[in-house]
Amino acid sequence: MTDTATPRRIAVVLMNLGGPDGQESVRPFLFNLFNDPAIIGLPGIVRTPLAKFISSKREEEAKANYAMMGGGSPLLPETEKQAAALTDRLRRDWPGDDVRVFIAMRYWHPLTPETAKAVEAFGPDQVVLLPLYPQFSTTTSQSSLKAWREHYRGPGRISAVCCYPEATGWIEAQAALITEQLEKAGDKPVRVLFSAHGIPETLVHRKGDPYQEQVERTVFAVVQRLGLKDWTICYQSRVGPLKWLGPSTPEAIEQAGLDGVGAVVVPIAFVSEHVETLVELDEEYGHLAEEKGVAPYLRVPAVGVADDFIEALAEAVGSAVDRSGIAPYGPGCQGDWKACPCRGVAP
Repeated sequence: MTDTATPRRIAVVLMNLGGPDGQESVRPFLFNLFNDPAIIGLPGIVRTPLAKFISSKREEEAKANYAMMGGGSPLLPETEKQAAALTDRLRRDWPGDDVRVFIAMRYWHPLTPETAKAVEAFGPDQVVLLPLYPQFSTTTSQSSLKAWREHYRGPGRISAVCCYPEATGWIEAQAALITEQLEKAGDKPVRVLFSAHGIPETLVHRKGDPYQEQVERTVFAVVQRLGLKDWTICYQSRVGPLKWLGPSTPEAIEQAGLDGVGAVVVPIAFVSEHVETLVELDEEYGHLAEEKGVAPYLRVPAVGVADDFIEALAEAVGSAVDRSGIAPYGPGCQGDWKACPCRGVAP
């Protein structure tokens, strides 16, 4: 990245899930989540009352989980730290430009319409959309990008980074954090469990969602980087009656117990700490590991503001800033997935 003669106004929009900021916002957050057609693919006349029912039914359990983290989700503060680190990096690389990093959350504040108005007021020459999901899915990145298209009416050429499952800095950050936990395990035999958020199998097999392939490519890159011998991919957060991608993380933990090995659990599809890491992995699955005799049970932190990861984000922005349209940073989909946003787009 180099300085340019003509100053540019560049808006970078970090996109993430969002999370309730207090107990009173748990239910509306859940409603927004389940009312998204990317999550429940039913007509609005059916989906909206169903979302109200599900959010009501899950409210108390969710409140208890968020209470364990102080009452709300740490996802926004974590994302704000990433935005600040990325801002510093981009302004260092482009000292002559006016670069601002915005945050657009999908299901709680700052919501996409709010951020779209803030970017419109900034009046950028270029808008770079950067989902904080390394692996593309219709349930995450596509939903966020669609919401942006629906709400942004401001100036500027728009480009998007759809995914970065094998970005060098992303892989290096994971490798460094995994190495720290492996060193803690010492000579004890452990299996590395790469735990990604699950999705229903039908999204992959019928709708052509590339998420599973991209998770696997991230894992294979990390495994190759570290030379791991005992590892597996598993999926967490399974809900509902549909068959989800497997094996599930609880099943993988139980198998580790049967095999007499410990576990080093890696949140391979998460870049920030939130309820799925701090409660599900640390508390719920930690208790399961204890019950099944899985020792040690170690959890790799999310990459957060690790230097290598922030460098990867900055490079992803650099790859998108002088173009329009959507493209991966680094290798994207290898298969011909129907839901891939770059399908049919000439390289």
